[in-house]
Amino acid sequence: MEQLEFFDIPNPCRGVCESDLRGYCKGCLRSRNERLLWLRMNAAQKRYVLSLCRLRLRKMRQQQIQQAEPMVSMPWTQDHFDF
Repeated sequence: MEQLEFFDIPNPCRGVCESDLRGYCKGCLRSRNERLLWLRMNAAQKRYVLSLCRLRLRKMRQQQIQQAEPMVSMPWTQDHFDF
């Protein structure tokens, strides 16, 4: 049985409209084609694009966390011991 859609899926645009180095919008994380074709997409396609955007956001946050972690020095090395 197919579920009825009562509400249209809103456009995720945040008004930033600037692309990063990979070509994704810095505001909504959609690709250029995803932004251009949004009005022609059906509800299933829009939900798929939104799921891709969530994955991109999760990956971007994970990369930011990894870059922010300081390099851990190895306290067990014997560099500063005087024998």
